[in-house]
Amino acid sequence: MGIQRRSFLKLLGVTGMTLAIGEVGAATPKTDTDVEFNGILYDGARCKGCRGCEFDCAEAHGLPEPLPSKDVPAIRKTNETCNTVINTYNTDKGKVFIKRQCMHCNEPACAAACLTKAMFKNKTGPVTWNANKCMGCRYCMISCPFDSPKFEYHSANPKIQKCDMCFERLKTEESPACVFNCPNEALLYGKRRDMIKEARRRIYEKPDLYVDHIFGEHEAGGTGWLYLSPVPFDQLGLNTSMQQSSYPELTKGFLYTVPSVFVLVPTLLLGIHQATKNNHLNKPKEDE
Repeated sequence: MGIQRRSFLKLLGVTGMTLAIGEVGAATPKTDTDVEFNGILYDGARCKGCRGCEFDCAEAHGLPEPLPSKDVPAIRKTNETCNTVINTYNTDKGKVFIKRQCMHCNEPACAAACLTKAMFKNKTGPVTWNANKCMGCRYCMISCPFDSPKFEYHSANPKIQKCDMCFERLKTEESPACVFNCPNEALLYGKRRDMIKEARRRIYEKPDLYVDHIFGEHEAGGTGWLYLSPVPFDQLGLNTSMQQSSYPELTKGFLYTVPSVFVLVPTLLLGIHQATKNNHLNKPKEDE
């Protein structure tokens, strides 16, 4: 039957009215203040660079086994085949390791940019991606200040790949796979508030070991991953000039001043996606 015109035009009509009356809400995702986010503390002073977290993550998510350490470059980014990497930096205190993955922002820009809510901040903290809702616009990739979501360009059925904080494991009260076997408590999982307290305790007890800063406590409005380090964070490739407020805050006045075409084009894509999806779901009935 083709795209369902009535549903499609209805969606565009609602969008047009919303734009006309100025009620396109700020892109900031709403958070439930009664629910406390969980988080993970990474301690760069305790990490030995064993990369066990990389292998545990790959096994837990059905991803290819990571390369042996002898074949791995010192500095890497995550990609569509690995959700986390351990990088090695030569600092003024010698070699220091740092783990990189999705930061699970308290107010994630990727979720704010997602028109279909395929990228979603869960009440307990993880930011997850729903394939059934995704329309493939990849705005989540563009908006992320940490360059976390990755797209499977070479797949016939591409997905957005990134760390999900082992969301399925958390449902059964297991800790994330990367945390589970980590020696020396270089990785610690729990309530975000408790992770901050633990980080401050470690800094207080060993002020000569740690930089007096918890990266992620306030950066980008706060993140689910929190970092301790024996050296300044800019020596580990982290953006220390990042704003303290969340990135969705930047959009609060944007939709009232930007020409409507820039807002309507994504909505047009959303309308096509939704109408096509509805048509696909109804097709068996039409064929009977």
